[in-house]
Amino acid sequence: MHSHHHGINIQALLAHVPLFNELESEEIVRLARGSRELAASRGDILFHKGDLPTGFYLIVYGQVKLAFTSAQGGEKVVDILGQGQTFGEAVMFMVYAQALADSVLLHIAKTAILDELDKDPRLGRKMIAGLSMRLHHLINDVESYSLHSGRQRIIGYLLRDNPVDGDKGATVTLPTNKGVIASRLNLTQEHFSRILHELSEKGLIVVEGRKIHIPDVHRLRTHDQ
Repeated sequence: MHSHHHGINIQALLAHVPLFNELESEEIVRLARGSRELAASRGDILFHKGDLPTGFYLIVYGQVKLAFTSAQGGEKVVDILGQGQTFGEAVMFMVYAQALADSVLLHIAKTAILDELDKDPRLGRKMIAGLSMRLHHLINDVESYSLHSGRQRIIGYLLRDNPVDGDKGATVTLPTNKGVIASRLNLTQEHFSRILHELSEKGLIVVEGRKIHIPDVHRLRTHDQ
């Protein structure tokens, strides 16, 4: 991983982060001063579990996996993050972060954020709201692992961006390889592949590499209820 500067506008990027969108421009300027740009190649580890938090990261582009390693040496993927998403502080003690694709990130120093928190209580409220949303998602995940079958979890994942049923189809592009997604859904890769195979045999999905075509969203959604 190395810092590099090919002229990305750090202030503009920070201003577009939902977390910072109520800050005044001079506050953004101060945060930008505490930020540095990092390039990560696919496979690079951004931080290891237990590292002392030095700030947090914003993904300018690319893809990052948060995961931890089990005692048996297996891996559990906690989240797959993409462009515009932030992570850091709260997770560094529990997980490691690895670039799944060549990525550019901004690292925003802890000191810069703490300075702004002292000056503007709205930032603290937004950070708490952001963390609450994350917690809400994590609890939903745990509930899903406990209460839903593997098939229901996969259907839920495929339809997560299609909350409303049309009578039409949809195409979902898996953001990364099936092994990583299986782990994110608490399934083995074999189980994940088997369910995709079953669903495609029933004509509910058509798998084409990473693209999954869903001919009838409503039919897939109601398949396993």
